[in-house]
Amino acid sequence: MTTVTTSPGRAATVPPAPSRRRLDWRLRFAALSLIWGFSFLLIKVGTEGYAPFQVTLGRLVFGTAVLAAAMAVRRERLPRGARTWGHLTVAAFLLNALPFSLFAYAELTIPSTLAGICNATSPLWGMALSLVALSEDRPTRVRVAGLGLGFLGVLTVLGAWQGFHGLDATGTALALLASLSYPVGWIYVRRTLAGTGHSHLSMTGAQLLLATVQLAVVTPLFTSPPTRLSVGPLLAIAALGALGTGLAVLLQYGLVAEVGPTTAQMVTYFIPVIATAAGVAILGESLAWSTPVGAVIVLAGAALTQVRPKSRTVPQT
Repeated sequence: MTTVTTSPGRAATVPPAPSRRRLDWRLRFAALSLIWGFSFLLIKVGTEGYAPFQVTLGRLVFGTAVLAAAMAVRRERLPRGARTWGHLTVAAFLLNALPFSLFAYAELTIPSTLAGICNATSPLWGMALSLVALSEDRPTRVRVAGLGLGFLGVLTVLGAWQGFHGLDATGTALALLASLSYPVGWIYVRRTLAGTGHSHLSMTGAQLLLATVQLAVVTPLFTSPPTRLSVGPLLAIAALGALGTGLAVLLQYGLVAEVGPTTAQMVTYFIPVIATAAGVAILGESLAWSTPVGAVIVLAGAALTQVRPKSRTVPQT
């Protein structure tokens, strides 16, 4: 569920925060895991009362409001420059508007548990794409093995040996496409927006604003206004935006600044566990044995793709 413009494996340039007492990073890490893990449940509840595009638009509106408030408190300004805004428009589409909408449409026909597990394939897609798009990201046998193991886990989750019986192919494909959209966006940002000099809060605030505008244009063209106000789904959308898109970004900033991007991005491995537990316990979704087993294999493969070769030390003469 990553939505920020910080690319994986790169340290965020976050200005040092004023010295004040902060909640322990482990607690903030756990909170971020819970928020993003429950996001798939909130999407499912939101789509029970509103169209997928409406769920995404509401999510972006509430998320943008949270970041706008944070920017006002910190006296941050939106970035300047037509080139920067042009690249942010593409980033907003790839990292927010497209994957958020795809997950919302996917959960019309697949359980939130499966959507959460599909989200965990993002590091696998990222590994595969980086081998092609990033010349400095060289493959190793361990990382390639992790890629193969991860996609074996995907086939296990989908029950490939039984012909994907009982699985909605369209919904699953949409969820996997949403997961693919994140690393495509990360690579694009890494190539176009690195070293702009703007803070990550300012960049992501602009990014969410642009994604909101994109959905505000698209939503009326493809959906009709809701005939009644569904309070429960509306509250789910508000929580999804304010917490899962707004507060989560702020938590992620703090974690990246304090413990580094490698530790912070490990939250990815907790999201499917929480999403699965929430879907089964709260929504009563069924769970075949292949789902948790396949999820473990996916996470193991994703972890291996993040292993970097140790830098060799050259002896001095």
